[in-house]
Amino acid sequence: MTIALDLSAANRPAPAGKPSLAGMTRAQLREALIEAGLVEEKKAKMRADQLWRWIYHYGVTEFEAMTNVSKVLRAELEARFTLARPEVVERQISRDGTRKYLIRFAPGVEAETVFIPSVGKSGALCVSSQVGCTLNCTFCHTGTQKLVRNLTAAEIAAQVMIARDDLGEWPTSNEDRQITNIVFMGMGEPLYNLDHVADAIDVISDGDGISIGRRRITVSTSGVVPKIPELGERTRAMLAISLHATNDALRDELVPINKRYPIADLLDAIRAYPDLSNAKRVTFEYVMLKGVNDSPAEAKELVRLLQGIPSKINLIPFNPWPGSNYECSDWETIERFAEIVNRAGYASPIRTPRGRDILAACGQLKSESEKMRASERRALERAAQNASPAETAKAHLYGEGANLA
Repeated sequence: MTIALDLSAANRPAPAGKPSLAGMTRAQLREALIEAGLVEEKKAKMRADQLWRWIYHYGVTEFEAMTNVSKVLRAELEARFTLARPEVVERQISRDGTRKYLIRFAPGVEAETVFIPSVGKSGALCVSSQVGCTLNCTFCHTGTQKLVRNLTAAEIAAQVMIARDDLGEWPTSNEDRQITNIVFMGMGEPLYNLDHVADAIDVISDGDGISIGRRRITVSTSGVVPKIPELGERTRAMLAISLHATNDALRDELVPINKRYPIADLLDAIRAYPDLSNAKRVTFEYVMLKGVNDSPAEAKELVRLLQGIPSKINLIPFNPWPGSNYECSDWETIERFAEIVNRAGYASPIRTPRGRDILAACGQLKSESEKMRASERRALERAAQNASPAETAKAHLYGEGANLA
């Protein structure tokens, strides 16, 4: 079936008072139809399954496009619901093709979503789970924005739908996809919003809809220890750990949640993650900070810490942001660190910085970025341009990891 989509509605915010069906789980969709009095309870599953395919496989933004639904029901759906996405306040495209969307979910509730093309043979969408963050990691720009609230499952799923609208990826196809991987590495700590994150993963991974498999969905946490095994049990998603230090004293400074859940407790929780194996490795994220955590001794200690845990270590060159006191490690230092980890038998790709010029790189997301002064933008652009062509080429040689984690 060929569907011609009018995506203009995708750029309009949902009308006040009309709930959007786009983003609902199957159970929520069934319940919404019943509560609205549009279907009998015994027929609700069948009708919800029918609408589900239109919403998540074809990505329709108007009920009129649902050609196998009766005109009467379409009119009733139109009167009570909408398929509109949250408002895209700003859309930016980096020189390297990275796309960043500033999305307004409600007045004063905005978050950023980033699409990174050509990550290996795939493209990754970095989604946010909260507006703001409570963790205050000292190297992270996002952590400087106070928490506003958790995002709902529908708001998380809507980020995927907005990106697919923009990239023209409807209907869902298993061929020539641009978005093949989802990473919960945007704004917020996903495990402080696990119920909504788990529901969103159910929506995104459903084979009759968006159909991005759970092995291609990675959830990154700074170390909410009690929730880590639960994440695996509920979602079967891939796990990433925002580590960044090999001892408690330094991690207390860089990632303050470590004061509550120290490294030993964190590693115990990781070992309890369901289905952990060489085929389902944990990714450890390690931002390279000049003179802070980048010595050969720390590389050796990292190897020692992770002994016995099926792991991959992503080395992340620090991405500058206005007001930060940190600098990125020298390229030779990063290479030496990677070599030590590689020799110990761990994959240690060096992540190529992407989208720095639009504040879309790792640790740079902040929904207030649209308010940045022009002088700050120019300063950031100069910093991004300081990376030499040779450094960029080396980063590509090391690769980034297929799931960006």
